[in-house]
Amino acid sequence: MAEITLRATAGRGIGSSESRRLRREGQIPAVVYGHGMEAVAVAVSGRELRAALSTDAGLNAVLSLQVEGNQYLALTREIQRHPVRGTVVHVDFQVVDPDEAVAAEVPVVLVGEALAVAHGDGVVDQQLFTLTVHATPSQIPTSVEVDVSELTIGGSIRVADVVLPRGVVTDLDPEAAVVHGAPPRVQVRDEGEGGAEAGAAPAGSAEG
Repeated sequence: MAEITLRATAGRGIGSSESRRLRREGQIPAVVYGHGMEAVAVAVSGRELRAALSTDAGLNAVLSLQVEGNQYLALTREIQRHPVRGTVVHVDFQVVDPDEAVAAEVPVVLVGEALAVAHGDGVVDQQLFTLTVHATPSQIPTSVEVDVSELTIGGSIRVADVVLPRGVVTDLDPEAAVVHGAPPRVQVRDEGEGGAEAGAAPAGSAEG
């Protein structure tokens, strides 16, 4: 996985008013930490950040973070967004070692066609949409593919059945289901309506 260069400016002020000023100027407040270094408050360009994280790797993109003449290998660990507008308000970058494994969340992508499930009017029920893996930064996959071609109704594909790329491991429960072949969903008639009609007196009948 190629490194993506992202520039950051150190020495930003701390506080909500300073953060608002930065965001008005198109900058995103951020912090760089990890691997024995003291946390450093920085700011990055919102436009450059979007470009850096718009590749297939997403948040797992390996960044070459340039901070005032210093260069750090980093991963984006947390993005905070405005609760209403959804805009990015703060970012955490973790410095990593290229030779040390780190944990990362990668999306699970289903491939193939579960014909046995489809022919039985069943449902391909995905249980896990991300998988926590451990790998060196350059070996973090953009996604993990799970082939559902052999899936049957009542069957499951477990974590243990997933083929991971070389150098990538997971410590999730190997028996946990990633995807399940669910039986057809039966629609139950509303007995309340039917019961009301059944209990009604026939038209034209006399009482008593």
